[in-house]
Amino acid sequence: MSKEREFLWRRLHSLLGVIPVGLFLAFHLSLNFTAVGGEQAYNDATGMMDTVPPALLLIIEWVVIYIPLLFHAVYGVYIAFTATLNNKRFSTFRNWMFTLQRVTGVFLVVFIAWHIFQTRIQKALGAEVEFNMIADIVANPVMLAFYIAGILAATFHLANGLWAFLVSWGITQSPRSQQIMTYVTAIVFVILSIVGVAAILAFV
Repeated sequence: MSKEREFLWRRLHSLLGVIPVGLFLAFHLSLNFTAVGGEQAYNDATGMMDTVPPALLLIIEWVVIYIPLLFHAVYGVYIAFTATLNNKRFSTFRNWMFTLQRVTGVFLVVFIAWHIFQTRIQKALGAEVEFNMIADIVANPVMLAFYIAGILAATFHLANGLWAFLVSWGITQSPRSQQIMTYVTAIVFVILSIVGVAAILAFV
């Protein structure tokens, strides 16, 4: 792969990780957070998706979620297994973030595939995705721990990926702006993590 083509692929990979994949993650966690209000609140919120015509919903899912997510995941795994640390350009802290970004990315490929199998594919097979379905899944302590790990990996991956996106797209070029965004993305990570973990614990 030429350097020019790889540069463009990496830019696209970074962009899709924020828009639409990152935005969908924030929406998904917010929707799940309605479970804090109880079974009826969650079922009412998720039931709104049933008002969308099935054919249109399927198109939206593939165009907005699955295709961008698949590209981001496949190319992300390629990056994870071919990338090397850059100690001269970034600090030790940033290299740790770089490594964790790759580790969480590989883990998320497994987690998201399993989550889709347990929910979306089961729905396609006739099951109803509602409060009791998720409650049954996380009733298993191993699955609960797996889901919490998946949520934390996803929120970290998004927050740290947002920082990398701003740098790679030339939005934050100065050390000062990058330092500020380190704090901002850390706050994003904490807020989304609280929302996500509180949501999954509401099913227990």
